[in-house]
This record gives sequence, structure tokens and C-alpha cells, in this order.
Amino acid sequence: MMMRERSLISVFAALLLVLLHGPGLNADNPYRYYTWKITYGDIYPLGVKQQGILINGQFPGPTIDCVTNDNLIISVYNYLNEPFLLSWNGIQQRRNSWQDGVYGTNCPIPPGKNFTYAIQAKDQIGTYFYFPSLALHKAAGGYGSIKVYSRPQIPVPFPPPAGDHVVLTGDWFKRSHRQLKYILDSGHNLPSPDGLIINGRGWNGYTFTVEQGKTYRFRISNVGLTTSVNFRIEGHSMKLIEVEGSHTVQNIYTSLDVHVGQSYSVLVEANQPSKDYYVVVSSRFTSPVLTTTAILHYRNSFTKVSGFPPGGPTTQIDWSINQARSIRRNLTASGPRPNPQGSYHYGEIKPARTIILANSAPIINGKLRYAVNSVSYVSPDTPLKLVDYFKIGGVYSLGSISDKPNYGNGYLATSVMNANYRSYIEVVFQNWENTLQSWHIDGYSFFVVGMDGGGWTQASRLRYNLRDTVARCTVQVYPKSWTAIYVALDNVGMWNIRSEDWARQYLGQQFYLRVYTPSTSFRDELPIPRNALLCGRARGHRTRPF
Repeated sequence: MMMRERSLISVFAALLLVLLHGPGLNADNPYRYYTWKITYGDIYPLGVKQQGILINGQFPGPTIDCVTNDNLIISVYNYLNEPFLLSWNGIQQRRNSWQDGVYGTNCPIPPGKNFTYAIQAKDQIGTYFYFPSLALHKAAGGYGSIKVYSRPQIPVPFPPPAGDHVVLTGDWFKRSHRQLKYILDSGHNLPSPDGLIINGRGWNGYTFTVEQGKTYRFRISNVGLTTSVNFRIEGHSMKLIEVEGSHTVQNIYTSLDVHVGQSYSVLVEANQPSKDYYVVVSSRFTSPVLTTTAILHYRNSFTKVSGFPPGGPTTQIDWSINQARSIRRNLTASGPRPNPQGSYHYGEIKPARTIILANSAPIINGKLRYAVNSVSYVSPDTPLKLVDYFKIGGVYSLGSISDKPNYGNGYLATSVMNANYRSYIEVVFQNWENTLQSWHIDGYSFFVVGMDGGGWTQASRLRYNLRDTVARCTVQVYPKSWTAIYVALDNVGMWNIRSEDWARQYLGQQFYLRVYTPSTSFRDELPIPRNALLCGRARGHRTRPF
């Protein structure tokens, strides 16, 4: 299969796709076509040869550049010797959890087979990333950046930058993804990572080129497995402009904490003397502190970096939480639509339900597991979305996870929580452990209304930010602390709520939220794709005739 990417297709091809995927595709918006070949290949992130997962021979994978409401048709050919899935961190899959790319919604792509995702960046802007969602594949690569630009007619609250740089950073292990999986399957936690990388490379292995006097956008995503990082550029300040689809108040920072699964956009002005500068990423809340660097290179300069890279925060929690509270939404800026972001008054809506989620690390059957409200998630033999669609019994039961912690002994279950479509809810993430947690919700962007130390109580609501907090899809919870969010359940589907610490996710710190409506209208949820892969107890069923 030839490797290619096409932004324009013929009318005939467009009609074929609409027939294949149904009303999920919007013919009024542009189509962007991608063909991706997934293979193993040699990579050297920390100077040691490892077997990585490549996309079209690249590590990291190709960047997806698109505009609000674009249709993305991504044909994935699996040349690995094991099943494979890609998920789209932050892309909301409006009305279409069929395309989410996690095992609760999709059957894996078998070796030697392909699957074509049909995704729309519906009513979204911002910085996101894709990644392999099965097992520990993420530890071998297979990830890349997603940039969703505003439509030309929508005003953006900053001048067009001279360039748009991707920073995919995070921790890295010299052990293979299979060795890491074996460690977890044996009932142990992962060892400390061996280092940090920036765009697939170690110390001074990557260069960002700029020109004197110009301003550049840097899109920073933490695509690692377990470790929060701090990002900074020697001698340069950063103006924060966007967090996972929210335009922000444009505060100036000298360094920025980025927790696992999170994404930020900053503007950097190349206003220093022409030479090379360190771009630094260091670990947060670890001992020892890990550090790696890239190079900010002024074009036509010949002075290399020298000395030590600038230091940053290490274990200071108060510093991090104060920075997190300082990140606020730009209420006057337009989002993906022309109306200002502040026109949605999230703080004036009373939640109909409060869900409290407490993480824990129980020992179950003699092995370490991780749990939510005492339930450690076990993947069934059939994706939950297919179980619902084909009405297959005996796979899961609603109410298998409580919406409040009972702090009892941990146990294994395929945990699914029910929720009503168009409900407005409050979710509290309660962390009694000594480690920082990073939580993600597929299908949604939520308002981070509060975070603080200790235990959450109803009195904690008095300290909520009900005016200008950011809406995002991944949020941190500090050790022995809580974080509260508001979320409007306006997206029908089966949605994964998970730890972004991939060891914790793999060992059970996740569950699925079933946002349900009895309506069968395509206005509420799109039909099953005709090309949906069927596995487990769904094998032998049919998707739909047209």
C-alpha cells in the first residue's frame, strides 16, 4: 500500500464514503485523507536501539493538521504481529463514540488487516494528540500531534505566528512494551523511567529553528506513560494562549507544568541575541529529577549552547497548584464558533448529580491493581459499545460501580456507570494517595471548577471558580487532594474515564460512562459504521445494510 495523504478527493469518492460511514460524515465540510502503515522499526530515543511502533516509517507519527469541522478519513493498516488500536486524545467524537479507538468501543485491528476511522473535528479548536490505546503500545511510540485550527472567518485572540512547533514530550523506558506489560501482569508497578524525550529524541537531539524578532507557537503535549513534566526555554518567556481547546487569559510564564495526557499552546517571541538556547523538560515530583533538552536555534547564528540548562521546579506542589489556578479562560475570545467563550455561563447551572471518584491501589488475588471506588476494571471479551448495540447479555451490568466511594476492599469487575443524556453533573476526583493523578474523560470537555488539599466536602463549593475556569479534557489531582469539575453530558455514547498514568489505567483505574438516551434519532447518536470490526460475542452479527 502506497503511503499518501490527500486533502482533496473526487465527488465520487466522497459519495462512496458517505455510503460506507453513513450520516457521520458531513459533506458540507472538507475531507482530509490519510493512509497510515503501522510497522515495527528501530528507534534510538535514549541512544539505545529499541523496537518502536512507527507510522509510515516515522516516530513520532505524522502530524494531523485540520480545521474546525473537517472530516478526517484515516485508513490504518496494521503490519504488527499483534492487534492494534489508535485513540484520539481530546477529539470529542460528537455523537460518534464508534470512532473513539479504545477497547470499550472498538474491536482491535487484527494483524495484517485495516480499519478506516471516520472522524470529524466537530466544533473544536486546539491542541491534542493520538496514541495507541491497547496494552503498553504507547511505550513504543505510535503517537503524534493533532492541530485543529479555527475557521478563517472566526477571529483568533492573537496575531498569526510565524511558525507552529509541535513538542511531544514525556518519560521513556529502555525496556520494551512487552517487558513493561509483563511487569504489570506480574502484579508489580513499573520501575522509574530511564529518561525523558522531546519529539522522539534525547539530550539535544531535536532543534526548533526561529528567526530573530518573530513569534512562534509551541504546542506542548505530555505523551509519556507516568510522569508529570515542566517545560521551559532558556532566556525566553512563554505566553499561554490555549489549553485543550480553550483560549486562555494570556498570562506570561517562565515554565509550565504539563501532566500526563495534557496539552498546552504558548507563544514564544524570538527576542534574544541570536544564538542557540536550551529547550528544557524536567520531571516533576520524582526522585531523582530527570532532565532532557532540545535546542532553540536562531537562524544564521553559529553560537552553540553552553553551560548547564536552566533549572525548574522539582517537588513543589504549592507552586504547581498555584500555577494551575492561574490558568483562566478568555471570556471575550471566540471558540470554534463566533460567539464568545464566556457566553456559556457554566457556573449558573445547578448540577443534577454529584459523582465522587476515589482512586486506590488495592492488592487483589495477591497482585497490585488500581481501582476507582474500589472497582478495578477488567476488559470484557467484547467492546461495550457493541454489547449495547447487539443487546448481548452477561457482559456487564449497569451500577457495577458506585458514584460514591465506599472505601471497601478492592475487587475486579467490568465497571460501567449510567448517566442521562443532557444531564449536567459535578464530578469530584478524590485522591488519598501520595502520588499525583491525571484523569481524562473521552467525548467531553469539562470545566475545572476547583482543586485543593485534603478531602472534598460540600463546603468546598464555596471556593469554586464559577466564572472563568478553563474547559479541558485532562486534569490533575495533587497528592492527598481533590479536583472538581462540571460537565454537560451532551454527547451520547460509551465514554472511557481513565487515569492517564498508563500503568494505573492498564491495571484497572478506569471505567466507562454510558451516556444514554432512548431516542434512536441520528441527531442524538450516529449509527454503527458499516465497516465496524466485530469481535468476541459480536462476531457473526451484521452492522447495518446501508
